[in-house]
Amino acid sequence: MVPPVRTAGAAATAVSVIAVLSYILINNLRPRLRGDSRKHRSGILAAIGNTPLIRINSLSDATGCEILGKAEFLNPGGSVKDRVAVKIFEEALESGELSPGGVVTEGSAGSTAISLATVAPAYGCKCHVVVPDDAAIEKSQILEALGATVERVKPVSITHREHYVNIARRRALEANGLASEHQSSRQTGKQKNQVDDGVLVQGKQSSPSLVDRKGGGFFADQFENLANFRAHYEGTGPEIWEQVGGHLDAFVAAAGTGGTVAGVSRFLKEKKSSIKCFLIDPPGSGLFNKVTRGVMYTREEAEGRRLKNPFDTITEGIGINRLTQNFKMAALDGAFRGSDMEAVEMSRYLLNNDGLFLGSSSAMNCVGAVKVAQKLGRGHTIVTILCDSGMRHFSKFYNAQYLSQYNLTPSATGLEFLGLETRRLLMKKAAECGDTVVNHFYTSI
Repeated sequence: MVPPVRTAGAAATAVSVIAVLSYILINNLRPRLRGDSRKHRSGILAAIGNTPLIRINSLSDATGCEILGKAEFLNPGGSVKDRVAVKIFEEALESGELSPGGVVTEGSAGSTAISLATVAPAYGCKCHVVVPDDAAIEKSQILEALGATVERVKPVSITHREHYVNIARRRALEANGLASEHQSSRQTGKQKNQVDDGVLVQGKQSSPSLVDRKGGGFFADQFENLANFRAHYEGTGPEIWEQVGGHLDAFVAAAGTGGTVAGVSRFLKEKKSSIKCFLIDPPGSGLFNKVTRGVMYTREEAEGRRLKNPFDTITEGIGINRLTQNFKMAALDGAFRGSDMEAVEMSRYLLNNDGLFLGSSSAMNCVGAVKVAQKLGRGHTIVTILCDSGMRHFSKFYNAQYLSQYNLTPSATGLEFLGLETRRLLMKKAAECGDTVVNHFYTSI
């Protein structure tokens, strides 16, 4: 007869084996994200992505829909752009366009640049960022703290040579020129006098230090580089699909470069064609017209009545008047206009009711989610992107004095700025009275 102790030990061993086999089986059966390279990442890079999809309780309860936000502000660099930064570095290094020790240049209003500067050390590289000087000052301060070289310039049209994106492109070429000169001097043993302490002089203008003349430069080009699109097609989209378990009716987001809305919409549409995907577009942007009318301009512009310098939005990182390669990849069913006032009011509403301290683009996305809920009606599941937190928006979007200059001081006590508060109160009153006919009427609005 086998001793009881040995029988218990054998049973424990059997249970352990079954547990291990179950773990292996479950993990082999679990859907894997296409193109997912995170298994090769470590350190801070491994912490990017897999952000939670949270229910925005106040908006869900008010609309009768499940409104879910992808909490991208929980990425290490604080925004959805972390995904893009990693993809840009990985593809550039793999193709040989960027060498370890080189400098990545970018023209950015903030978030993409911060993400590039955050992950650059993990790849042994540096960043040189050109920022419009009307962007929130705290973004430049963060960039400098992260070790990036920051160049603030006057905002001008994208067609102008001195637009911040065009300057960033030149800086990459300058860095490559420095690298070539360094290589040439090594081969010939001669010293060049055209470079002084890492600063390249061109005519009357001199750029800040390009960091390391040996490694060359690479222009990240977030607007046209399709690594942006692929980061969301291969990462964000599949994560959302997995998190909702395939039960999704609509997706909505604003667009700056267009990478997020394009990558996510394209992936979700391929998984389930009935999912409706929408754009929410701020003032001054032409993308709403492109989606709804097929052209970037309004009817007023076609008639030559628009002002030379049209009103722009106070939201940062979204809205654009040109068609990028990334946005061209989007699969959209429609678009909504969102106002600055709606974004400001939404940010305060979410802070007061949900404890969500969100940036301007995130607030606009939530405005879009409510507009989609109003269009589709109750009982639908809607996902949007919570791009970043309000931590980078103190000097503008959360600055009472700044907002008052544009008559954007928030005053709403509920969601009346989207026409929902009256409806909610009427529904409550109908429910209290037990009037099923009235209640049915208001719940179907």
